[in-house]
Amino acid sequence: MLKQTVQRLGGCISASRRNGDVHMKWKKHLFGNWVRSMSSKPQSNDNRSTSYSVPKERVECVVIGAGVVGIAVARALALKGRKVLVVESAPTFGTGTSSRSSEVIHAGIYYPANSFKAIFCVRGRDMLYEYCSQHDIPHKQIGKLIVATRSSEIPKLCDILDRGIQNGVDGLKMVDGVDAMKIEPELQCMKAILSPVTGIVDSHSLMLSLVGEAENHGATFTYNSTVIGGHVEGNDICVHVTETDRLKEWKGTSILHPELLLSSKLIVNSTGLSAPALANRFRGLKSGVVPPSYYARGCYFTLSNTKVSPFRHLIYPIPEDGGIGVHVTIDLNGQVKFGPNVEWIDSVDDISSFQNKFDYSVNPNRAERFYPEIRKYYPNLKDGSLEPGYSGIRPKLSGPSQLPADFVIQGEEIHGIPGLINLFGIESPGLTSSMAIAEFICTRFVG
Repeated sequence: MLKQTVQRLGGCISASRRNGDVHMKWKKHLFGNWVRSMSSKPQSNDNRSTSYSVPKERVECVVIGAGVVGIAVARALALKGRKVLVVESAPTFGTGTSSRSSEVIHAGIYYPANSFKAIFCVRGRDMLYEYCSQHDIPHKQIGKLIVATRSSEIPKLCDILDRGIQNGVDGLKMVDGVDAMKIEPELQCMKAILSPVTGIVDSHSLMLSLVGEAENHGATFTYNSTVIGGHVEGNDICVHVTETDRLKEWKGTSILHPELLLSSKLIVNSTGLSAPALANRFRGLKSGVVPPSYYARGCYFTLSNTKVSPFRHLIYPIPEDGGIGVHVTIDLNGQVKFGPNVEWIDSVDDISSFQNKFDYSVNPNRAERFYPEIRKYYPNLKDGSLEPGYSGIRPKLSGPSQLPADFVIQGEEIHGIPGLINLFGIESPGLTSSMAIAEFICTRFVG
């Protein structure tokens, strides 16, 4: 039962408010899957109102979204003794952007000095390595080479090195092409930056550990439950929740009413791709504070017909518009992946974004564009050796030909709603930055 679930939060609830018009019985609560039957008097045909009152529960902290950042925030709040409920629309955690990345622990090289991306990546990298070591999370500090394959790229490479040094990244050094090719014999380049602190991590094992630790400290995760909006009520925020399955049946011809209200003094919108759409559905938010959103799909191809990886380090070209180039990553099983590219795609409607109904297909014909890009630094790549892997979509705040945008973390001073924290544009290096973002939220907004 839902009430039992919320009571696990330590009694920080109010009794459900019901009237004679509706009888609600929560039949089952299994791992956060809310299922119930509802009988009520016939409803009015006027979709602007309902003929029943919506049950309401009070929770100390609500985190919306169980990607790696939302999970890290929930864990950090739980470790501070807060009672936390995590609401996730999918059947389990980490099914969106968090499960479709390169799984790289970034060093913090590319980002403007003093930006959130620079600060959180450097801090988060150190926190992540320490956490993985302490909790036996599979990871490896394998290092990275950022390569210039043409003389015209060398000035950009020098700028990247300077920026990384400004950001406090340890161990960076410029190496000549000859030395870089001694490190990686299959590589072709004129110069390269060696970053020894870059690594890889098993992101699922990481998220599983963070979820377990959060739950061990009292956090509750509920799945198949979608937040579709919210409003301010006195000194609290009320978020509107419905079953995800109900959204699948909704045809868009009527107003979508919530099935549950959660009242809280702290709400963290960590919904990734749908964060701007959700924020725009919070009544009381100041006009114009939600940044425009853009979506960039990135496809990965895997290297087939090889038993041994041609590289021991990650290999990155000079960054391109919208991303950091089609690069070489190696997972912990030794599988070599190339990607991601940048494909700007149209957004979807709000409800579809809440359900992650983006197109994640990988067209095999896109490999034709990968081969010439990869061969700039890996000339021995054989025809027919690339197979479609997977794709991910980045929640970006800057569009084509625009300068890359920083992470945006909005509190009351920006949007005007006490206790609401919006996280926008948490793309790469979001995985690396996750624990640092959580630390920042707890320090800045919780104390």
